Amino acid sequence: MLETLKKWVEESRSIVFFGGAGVSTESGIPDFRGVDGLYRQKYAYPPETILSHEFFLQHPEEFYRFYREKILILNARPNPAHEKLAQWKREGRLRAVITQNIDGLHQAAGSKRVLELHGSIHRNHCTRCGKFYTAEQIAATTGVPRCDCGGTIRPDVVLYGESLDEKVLRASMDALAHADLLIVGGTSLSVYPAAGLIDLYPGDRLALLNRTPTPRDSRANLILREPIGQIMAEL
Repeated sequence: MLETLKKWVEESRSIVFFGGAGVSTESGIPDFRGVDGLYRQKYAYPPETILSHEFFLQHPEEFYRFYREKILILNARPNPAHEKLAQWKREGRLRAVITQNIDGLHQAAGSKRVLELHGSIHRNHCTRCGKFYTAEQIAATTGVPRCDCGGTIRPDVVLYGESLDEKVLRASMDALAHADLLIVGGTSLSVYPAAGLIDLYPGDRLALLNRTPTPRDSRANLILREPIGQIMAEL
């Protein structure tokens, strides 16, 4: 199966990669959905509740406590999956990376056209005056970060209960419609509407790289279960 994917990559000039949390876990970024006993001792709410629009407005201190500990991870480095995609971009094979991740590791590896469905921790703005702040500036604050003007700063990430950015969504749809190979990696394909985007790919070369089965396995033309970094390094 790996040889088939290698052949597809060699023949492609318009690859689209659609990735999720599993791409970044190999860089040491844990999937925030992993809830264990230790988590329950620290937080009174599940992650999906804390990372919601309503919770951010009502409990900003608790939101930022979770955000700094679980989401705002700045010491992670790109892994072989990120690096291979950047290599394909340099070779003229890669059309776009569509990612559900917000960590900026694709850009750190050198990918240029990265469509961030759920935003980025590296962009933060004052909700009152719009002033920009880096992730490092947010990490250096305590409590609820405030702008010089007194407004609350919030990260440019899509919270539960919010819509995806229309511009990013349209660009993703266009990339998928013109792909000659779609590689889906490190995602359970269970978070909508993002997961539904793969249906816009019209071709018959859809490779699914995920450790566990997904609800969309039947849509794939090729499935590989090994770690994504290991697979990508061999392509």
